[in-house]
Amino acid sequence: MERREFPDALLFSGILSSIGFPEILFEELECAFGPILSFSDPFPFTYTDYYDEEMGGAIERAFVSFALPFSPEHMSEVKRRTNLIESRFARDGKRKVNIDPGIVTEGSVILMTTKNRAHRIPLSDGIYAELTLIYHKKGYESFPWTYSDYKDERVLSELGKMRKALMDRKRV
Repeated sequence: MERREFPDALLFSGILSSIGFPEILFEELECAFGPILSFSDPFPFTYTDYYDEEMGGAIERAFVSFALPFSPEHMSEVKRRTNLIESRFARDGKRKVNIDPGIVTEGSVILMTTKNRAHRIPLSDGIYAELTLIYHKKGYESFPWTYSDYKDERVLSELGKMRKALMDRKRV
């Protein structure tokens, strides 16, 4: 049987930050993943207090997407690289920036994580993939495990814009 290539996806990251979004963060992301395609307006992250102790208060959420076509076979490498970038912004051993990479495909949003749960698929090097949303009947549908913010209309709108960019790129 011949080897098949994965269809290209659109690489993005959901970023949580308690230090704003400094230019150096974008420079590091571009160095690692190529030119930035879009950056959403930041908004307060109030869905959970899970990150408050580590990151401090006034956490903001924003999304960045990348212009280069992305093959899903590199998902583990992306998560390892975002972990390194996070560590550069840590203070006293605590993260001040949390970068959650994912991909948008024609039919789904898949996140990359280091946390093992029953619904996550092992990739390599301790990295897992989580099917977070599926695209069905002109919109995204969630699962019981989908994070609350990924059910929010602001986030779904951003992901919809990313999906449109991916679909436009496929038409060219």
